[in-house]
Amino acid sequence: MSENLQAEQKYNKWIIILSIIIPIVVAILFGVKIPNVEPLMFLPPIYATTNAITAFVLVTAFWAITNGKQKLHENLMKVAILLSVAFLVMYVAYHMTSDSTKYGGEGIMKYVYYVILILHIILSVVVIPFVLITYVRAITNNIERHKKIARFTFPLWLFVAVSGVVVFIMISPYYA
Repeated sequence: MSENLQAEQKYNKWIIILSIIIPIVVAILFGVKIPNVEPLMFLPPIYATTNAITAFVLVTAFWAITNGKQKLHENLMKVAILLSVAFLVMYVAYHMTSDSTKYGGEGIMKYVYYVILILHIILSVVVIPFVLITYVRAITNNIERHKKIARFTFPLWLFVAVSGVVVFIMISPYYA
């Protein structure tokens, strides 16, 4: 077994743990309401903007690597991960202080909204191990294996970022 593959395998336990713990903790915290705290109603446009910036960073990172700018790609991917973590913290904080907003649209748009929302939620959980595995393969210098999984991770992550913005735009007229 190559040295790079051994280094990669050291992270497997953490990838599994984080891929399970993050969605569970988010689901638990989603049900926790902090009493007597002012609702953080200012957060949705901020975390939607964070998603938009994440999408831009992901596309820019893709451009960077396809143009041989490896260090720029590496730095942009670290920024994308930090932005995704920041999004998650803000999203959970908002839902711990505010009631969920109900979509008020009707007709076909209601179905479009819920399809996008459900796909966004499911893929936001699915993308966690993909991002972690892709990142570990990069930092352990398993570049060929990194490229193979990045072909799946990039469009998944990009969809999650963009669909988050779309969901916000569609529900924003219904915020109280």
